[in-house]
Amino acid sequence: MDEQRPSRSNGWLRALVTTLVLGAIFGGGLFVLQPNHGWPFPQAKKNSDAAPSSKPAAIPVTVAKASTRDLRIERSGLGTVISLNAIDVKFRADGQLQTIGFKEGRDVQAGDVLAQIDPRPYQAQLAQSEAAYQKDQASLNNARADEARAEKLGSSGAGTNQAVETARAQVAVFTAALAGDQAAIDAAKLNLEFTTVKAPIAGRAGMRQVDEGAVVHASDSTGLVSITQMSPIAVRFSLPQDDLPALVAGQAQGDLAVAVDSRDGSRHLADGKLEVIDSQIDVATGMVRLKAVFPNDARVLWPGELVDARVLIGVDHDATVVPSAAVQNGQDGSYVFVVRPDKTVSAVAVNTGLTVDGYTALLSGVSSGQDIVLDGQSRLTRGSLISPRTETGDSNKAQGPST
Repeated sequence: MDEQRPSRSNGWLRALVTTLVLGAIFGGGLFVLQPNHGWPFPQAKKNSDAAPSSKPAAIPVTVAKASTRDLRIERSGLGTVISLNAIDVKFRADGQLQTIGFKEGRDVQAGDVLAQIDPRPYQAQLAQSEAAYQKDQASLNNARADEARAEKLGSSGAGTNQAVETARAQVAVFTAALAGDQAAIDAAKLNLEFTTVKAPIAGRAGMRQVDEGAVVHASDSTGLVSITQMSPIAVRFSLPQDDLPALVAGQAQGDLAVAVDSRDGSRHLADGKLEVIDSQIDVATGMVRLKAVFPNDARVLWPGELVDARVLIGVDHDATVVPSAAVQNGQDGSYVFVVRPDKTVSAVAVNTGLTVDGYTALLSGVSSGQDIVLDGQSRLTRGSLISPRTETGDSNKAQGPST
């Protein structure tokens, strides 16, 4: 009996401790859940006492205004400057080259003396032809006198018809000989003229190919010098065959303007007009060749130079345009971000037209005067709050291209 008392006492103590622990836990939970209970845990704060949520920050972007302007419809292609006339001056007479009358790399005019060949052999030939002419002229005069006497005698019955016919034949022979002599004189004069080499066209003389004192021949493959016409000058270039209808229609209305720039596009060189549209399309490339003519008074174009040629085939008047950087491409097509009055943005789908000089025409979706976003689009979504600024730094009002 005495051994069971400690066991009962220990069991009673364990039950009491268990009860107190559970009561403390349960009571603590009640204290937490009871809104007016202040012990042992502090009361939970109401939602109304929490810190207010912060407003989203505005995204800085550059904006501009859609505007109205005329867009030049142009087509461009790589071209080559060519001379309208370029010749190699050849010799037309044989002989020794006595003098050269031009300077290399200088301009010459049509008719300027370029060189002189020794004329003495041709002068002697001319004198010989003239002497033969005079001899046959005298013989012709005598034959005509014999013909007159024979006809007189024949009409009086003292002469024969045969004598008259013989006299007439002699006149015909010497008349023909005289004509041959005159032809020989003309040929001799022409050969003598060929001894003076003249410029057939105006242009720029190249480097001479023979020296003074050389014996030259009309059959030589090497000429005296090349002359290249520099003003006016032409540019030959090609465009795709798809542009041919617009080119033909434009040329039917008048001369089409053509502008040429340096090959890298850094400098504008000259303005001219389209002169020739080739009569056929190159079947190998599908391109049509064109030739434009330029005054080139300032000699900015040089034969053989590569240039970028632009032909104006029309003008799109009063087009609504935006800077090309504003146009974005998405899965559903092109769109731009339009700025709303509350400084939020909306993505508006647009149909685009021509792109000229950094501006793109919008056929629908945006009207002239609306503010559109130029950069920073990657951070925007529909309804994003923005801090607009222009390219000049003014964030109060967007400015667009001038009309």
